[in-house]
Amino acid sequence: MNPIEQHILNQKEPYQSLMLYIRSVIKKNLPEVEEKYSYNIPFFNIDKKPMLYLNVLKGTDFLDVAFVQGIFLETPFPELKDDNNRKQVRSLQVKSLEDFDELRFVEMLLQASENINKSKRAWNP
Repeated sequence: MNPIEQHILNQKEPYQSLMLYIRSVIKKNLPEVEEKYSYNIPFFNIDKKPMLYLNVLKGTDFLDVAFVQGIFLETPFPELKDDNNRKQVRSLQVKSLEDFDELRFVEMLLQASENINKSKRAWNP
């Protein structure tokens, strides 16, 4: 079992189910995505550049689906949140599968992938 699978299986519900489902949506819609376990969380990279990661933040009741270049997704996707005054990262906060809009998420994924492919690096200064 790889570190990402181990990490996901170690999560409490509903986070485990959310992570498994969202991971499957990512892999189905972006087959070129590379999974990498960094900073003790699952990252999803395109061309070795981090595009998004999954994290359960302490003291919250949601899965943080964080887009690395999320600042560029804010206008078309106003549901993305800027918690903790992050410079670049914007997050989709998922509390349950019932609240998860898969079609909207796929739109975000495809736009994020396009943005990452156009950029020279994932993290802007």
